[in-house]
Amino acid sequence: MTSRAGILVAATLLLSACAGAPATVEPSEDAATSLESEVTIEAPTILVSNSILGSVVGGILQCAVGTTDSMTVLMPLGTDPHDFQPSSEQVASMVRADLVVVNGLGLEVGLEGALEAATVDGGTIVRATDLIEPLLWVAFQDEHGHDAHDNGDEEFDPHFWFDMNRMALVAEGVGAALADASGESVFEDCGQEGAADIRQAELEVSAILDAVPDERRVLVTDHEALGYFAERYEFTIAGVVIPGGSTMGAPDSRALAELVGVIQNSGVSAIFGNTSLNPAVLEALAAEAQRDVVVVPLFVESLGGPDSGAETYLEMMMTNASRVSQALAD
Repeated sequence: MTSRAGILVAATLLLSACAGAPATVEPSEDAATSLESEVTIEAPTILVSNSILGSVVGGILQCAVGTTDSMTVLMPLGTDPHDFQPSSEQVASMVRADLVVVNGLGLEVGLEGALEAATVDGGTIVRATDLIEPLLWVAFQDEHGHDAHDNGDEEFDPHFWFDMNRMALVAEGVGAALADASGESVFEDCGQEGAADIRQAELEVSAILDAVPDERRVLVTDHEALGYFAERYEFTIAGVVIPGGSTMGAPDSRALAELVGVIQNSGVSAIFGNTSLNPAVLEALAAEAQRDVVVVPLFVESLGGPDSGAETYLEMMMTNASRVSQALAD
């Protein structure tokens, strides 16, 4: 009797223990997928002024959320940022956006009014040039020793993207701003990852330009946009066709005649233009020099279209470096 009772008691205790223990069930693969899909990151609504910045910001978004659907680039490909004027709808969208990323330092002068309105309404504006140490305008002189550029009241050069190390800092800063706007640290991580990619590509750009001998590192450009490029890779800017850092100016005949003299005396073999601008003036200048001078188009203030070799920021910098190297290395 005692033995049977002991067995019954033991069985009862075992069943009670089993009944009280929580069940451990491994979720099915479908269930796990469903749970993962519920944990999504909502990207802030972002407006970016130009395609070059759009490439970098888009890379951060793609890394963080797998899509760039929340980003809009205001300027179409090939647009000159100096004379861009936003539509009324674009102005309204800037006010509604969670984050607006622009270049700054007077590059997008047509956006200034809309940016002020967006700021008053509580919008968050990220100026890329606030994230770097900008350069002063390149100081070069004409053959008479006079300053050969006039940038009005602007003290600093906005064309910072020609120094890829500065663009890497911008990627990190935008990633941090997106993390603040969204509360998701993954944006900051992706900004740092994008910066690392830019710095790695910069090593390749530098290697491409190593083929240009020191004595041939002389640039003549359509307007003053390659100061950061010249500073980073030790080139000299001998002159520009349009005085100042904007394409909105116009060359005068005396200045062009003096530039012809600079080209002849410095042994310049190429004039570098902007793919977004008509090359007619540059071609006339090259012909006037009466020597073997080629006009080489660069992607200066916009990415290129499909099959252009400049569909992303990194591709643009590689293509520009290759064109400069090919024009000046021989």
